[in-house]
Amino acid sequence: MTDAVVVGSGPNGLAAAVILARAGLEVEVHEAADTVGGGCRTAELTLPGYHHDVCAGAHPMALASPFFRAFDLAAHGVEMLVPEVSYAHPLDGGVAALAWRDLERTAAGLGRDGGAWRRLFGPIVRRWEAAVDLAMSDMRHPPLGDPLTAVRFGRRVLEQASPLWNLRFRDELAPALFTGVSAHAIVAPPAFSASGVAMLLGALAHAGGWPVARGGSQAIVDALAAEVEARGGRIVTGHRVDSLDEFRGARTVLFDTAPAELLRVADARLPRRYARSLGRYRYGGAACKVDFALSGPVPWQASGCERAGTLHLVGTRAEAAAAEKAVAAGRFAERPYVLTIQPGVVDSTRAPEGGHTLYTYAHVPHGSTRDVSDAVIAQIERFAPGFRDLILATHVRTASAMPAYNANYVGGDISAGAMTLRQTVFRPTPRWNPYATPLRGVYLCSSATSPGPGVHGMSGLHAAHHTLRTDFGIPTHPLDLLRSVPIR
Repeated sequence: MTDAVVVGSGPNGLAAAVILARAGLEVEVHEAADTVGGGCRTAELTLPGYHHDVCAGAHPMALASPFFRAFDLAAHGVEMLVPEVSYAHPLDGGVAALAWRDLERTAAGLGRDGGAWRRLFGPIVRRWEAAVDLAMSDMRHPPLGDPLTAVRFGRRVLEQASPLWNLRFRDELAPALFTGVSAHAIVAPPAFSASGVAMLLGALAHAGGWPVARGGSQAIVDALAAEVEARGGRIVTGHRVDSLDEFRGARTVLFDTAPAELLRVADARLPRRYARSLGRYRYGGAACKVDFALSGPVPWQASGCERAGTLHLVGTRAEAAAAEKAVAAGRFAERPYVLTIQPGVVDSTRAPEGGHTLYTYAHVPHGSTRDVSDAVIAQIERFAPGFRDLILATHVRTASAMPAYNANYVGGDISAGAMTLRQTVFRPTPRWNPYATPLRGVYLCSSATSPGPGVHGMSGLHAAHHTLRTDFGIPTHPLDLLRSVPIR
């Protein structure tokens, strides 16, 4: 008889499966798609030999989260390649703000705002592990080992989420650099969740960097899946779960899915009040993904952009805020926020010799059916004249097409739920245990639970921790299970 079933094989589902298997339980993972990975897959989307990350592409949390620090991707054969420039933010006129892995080098490039940038991030960079542990908690039991870092982190988040957000800076480069990374939250700044994302990812840019996985993001989930199977677990692909009745013999079922999928599968059994609460869960702004096969590297106008793994293309802080406000209001920005990843900066395996892949997505209104590739190309051309001439092939996935790839991306929301203040703290519902449902042995472990989106495995870790203690009487902390000697 199976002890535990995990529905969905994204990083969180597989993280939970690894922990449960290491605890000695019999584990099954069921995945609707033909391959594992969820938001962490790699595929030849454009031309043969051009390997594109389908959703997640750069992975600061895959080096930094408590789950991955304990799991140790390198020990499982995954090579994380770190660009010199974590992210870049070009402006008109051939200039760019560059977030180097070196904080001092970054500050030196920001002119008279360099000192302000150093004071903003320096204390967090020096204590980055404590900041990550705080941000990756379940939002109910924050770690108390370093309260000073928690206070410093919180103060900076509040500042950049308030009308005071412009007081620290005097020029254009530094505020644009901050706002570009804050827009990963897909909410209109200034906002608490956007500021928190920027402080965390910005600090990691100067601590461990923003790596890509050699060969593609699929390598990360393949390593997790291999560990599950090495521990005796079973992974079933091409199977979309339609009812909890399929797992009558299992003692626990963990859903690495959006609340909408849990409602679809278990609605008849869920208490009415909880089902209504899940039904009120909000999905937010969306992404239209555009992948390019290129005949050469992007000809960035601003020096240093050619070294960046990730770039934020939107212009000034004011332009970024206006673009995100348009999306939040259900409108298309004339010049949208475009997130760009160029893995070929450090990974030559992504394309045939001389070729390059370019990963982009633009923020668009929820549920959009529009192909915005022309706007994406125009935004890249704005900062890299001549880009259009390098395009060999293009692959577009609109926001409305996202759920067919991954049912968690309702309406194209790649965060699996709007990153509002309420849904950052109480995700997905206002319950003390956000992972447990009212059904005994049934849990949520997806990005729709704390700490939210990202390839970090922590939602899976927190949910696994609860089921181990509650359903199996196993008190061992998941991190201690992960630190045990891996199977070779």
